[in-house]
Amino acid sequence: MTEYDYWKIFPRMPKKVTIGDITVRDGFQHLEQFVSTRAKIFYAEELIFAGCRNIEVTNLGNPYLMPQFSDAEEILAHLRSDRFKKRCERKGINYDELCITAVTIREKSVDRAIQLKEKGVGPDRCLMMVSTEEEHHFANSGTTLPVYWEEAERCIKKCTDAGLKMCGTVSTIWGSPIAGATELKDAVEFTKRWLEIGASDIEHADHDGSASAPDVYRYFSMILDEIPDTSLHIAHFHETKRVASASVLAALQAGINHFEATIGGMGGQPANFLDDCPVPGTGEYYYEDPRFVGLICLEDLLVQIDEMGIEHGYDVDRVLWLGRQMERTVGRRLRSEAAVNGRTLKEGHPKFARPGLHKVKAKFGEEPKQNWPSTWSDTPVLPEQYRP
Repeated sequence: MTEYDYWKIFPRMPKKVTIGDITVRDGFQHLEQFVSTRAKIFYAEELIFAGCRNIEVTNLGNPYLMPQFSDAEEILAHLRSDRFKKRCERKGINYDELCITAVTIREKSVDRAIQLKEKGVGPDRCLMMVSTEEEHHFANSGTTLPVYWEEAERCIKKCTDAGLKMCGTVSTIWGSPIAGATELKDAVEFTKRWLEIGASDIEHADHDGSASAPDVYRYFSMILDEIPDTSLHIAHFHETKRVASASVLAALQAGINHFEATIGGMGGQPANFLDDCPVPGTGEYYYEDPRFVGLICLEDLLVQIDEMGIEHGYDVDRVLWLGRQMERTVGRRLRSEAAVNGRTLKEGHPKFARPGLHKVKAKFGEEPKQNWPSTWSDTPVLPEQYRP
């Protein structure tokens, strides 16, 4: 007989997951409008109040290139303030459980993070990134892979000495928007290199939405066979073809229990235009239509995880409300379906019921829960040609 217990079919699949949010950094970096500091603080706070404990809030790179993050220090300072800590305490949140991340692609950014740490407002964790495909890596970092690896090794040593964690990101695992197909085995080797030089954890990133479910399952199975500690691995999927929920499921089936998302599925390549002015960003966009390059939607991901019965720690309804507020913030419809259509409620939606069903059933002499004519047998008899 077929096994129906999902967790027996996929014994590595977790019963509890961590979902980090990166809206205030990755989500906002692709917008061609400046999001006010007050709004950034609002969404960072509200996400934490809704259950987020791993949050990425800014980029410490050169604000000339990415002016969206010209308020980086102000955002971090607020999240380190006594006022915010007291708000967390009143809401029953253990502030020490929060992990606040800032992206630091190059060494100068890492140095800035350490300086902010010394001032008492720095992040808990930095993030650097390599791509297994060097053209993509060069487009993001401006240097070659060997030079960058040496830089990353220096930066990890600096961070360790300063009491900061460093996440190592591996990109172009399932393909590159510049050079096309890539090899999964290369990403496994890159992951080992990050850990060899002291990274605290690894973000496995599908930055261009190339991943397919079979290859996601294959890759993360390869990773966990080689490096079985699941606390080291984070899945980061972009949504360009509306198939990323299948990638999430495949990663779960392989055993991954840590994911990242953004409200409304925002995010993608840094903007090269802000408000009324062209800005450098990381150059020309990789895509014909830059509206459809964001991450998986936090709202939809939470509904998917929640309805699978997997523990996640979020107030789903509060996140759905935040999704609707975000559409007002950016002034357009975003990509979450759950934010609009809500959750699948176990109790249903009685307000949509048509009046009079019980009267009609009584008129026909039917019992309230009767589903078929009283003259039929209690159990269906399947025609012989259809039986197993």
